[in-house]
Amino acid sequence: MKIKTLLVSQPAPTDEKSPYLELARKFNLKIDFRPFIQVQGVDAQDFRQERINILDHSAIVLTSRNAVDHFFRMCKEMRLTVPETMKYFCVSESVAYYVQKYIVYRKRKVFIGKQTFPDLMDVIKKHKDEKYLVPCSDIQQGEIPAMLDKAGIKHTNAVFYRTVASDMSDIKELKYDMLVFFSPGGISSLKQNFPKFEQGDVCIAAFGASTAKAVRDHGYRLDIEAPLPQAPSMTGAIELFIKNQGKKK
Repeated sequence: MKIKTLLVSQPAPTDEKSPYLELARKFNLKIDFRPFIQVQGVDAQDFRQERINILDHSAIVLTSRNAVDHFFRMCKEMRLTVPETMKYFCVSESVAYYVQKYIVYRKRKVFIGKQTFPDLMDVIKKHKDEKYLVPCSDIQQGEIPAMLDKAGIKHTNAVFYRTVASDMSDIKELKYDMLVFFSPGGISSLKQNFPKFEQGDVCIAAFGASTAKAVRDHGYRLDIEAPLPQAPSMTGAIELFIKNQGKKK
């Protein structure tokens, strides 16, 4: 079928140069944006019950902007002063750049992976003497603590925020040619908000192995799995799919 309408499970881009807007112009698509999940911070009182002392750690592992925001939020709520000696291990350049919202970049030690957590592990292994804190959500991928354990890295997993389904009761039907997801939580939200949804000809795109697995586990058909070697971004994978669909005519 011809793809003309998409629903992307993320907030609408604010940058006019967004690849989604470029994609829409290139293929004359109608793209709507709607987050299927929302993040709620764990409050300091609940966090204290976990008996995790943030300042017992010498390094922080940051895998997303949410992890950055909620780590520094928690420190503020608990009135903790993060020492100048704290090291930050960021999964990507974009996360490392975002850390500058909270710290003076030049005065801190920031280490950066290429894009994925296995890439970051290569960096972490060079600093085995650190004691790492991993701020995460309640649906963190199990591979992260497993990889740290396997490498013999001292670390503490700590839930700083929770992922919950957004209220989408204002949408009666999902009348789109393609739905685009970026997390297992988004797929759970689809099931929760639209229990009568039947996929039929609707294409589902998923970014990341855990999201792709969630699509299949919930009984849906996965049409696009990103990243691909020839298309590392979701927009690139969608463009490739649309072009291939055109060739099948």
